Amino acid sequence: MLQVIINLVSGLAGGNAAGALSKNSSLGPVINSIVGLVGGGLGGQLLSSLANSGGKMDAGSIIGSIVASGTGGAILTAIVGFVKNKMA
Repeated sequence: MLQVIINLVSGLAGGNAAGALSKNSSLGPVINSIVGLVGGGLGGQLLSSLANSGGKMDAGSIIGSIVASGTGGAILTAIVGFVKNKMA
């Protein structure tokens, strides 16, 4: 359960960071947060399935999860913002 919370919070932060860094593709704070949560969840699940850590919660796996989830949230937010701008 702690792993899921870490993934979601990191994704939320990554989504909002991507929105703040790229004003052109920002979706607004609420949508950036929602898309970041989804991207963080997906990024964290992808990392855990690739790493197959067996549920261990050592410092390396926690840091890896934070980085993967934050990156997943940022990437998904940037992609959705880019697509939204191209459709407008």
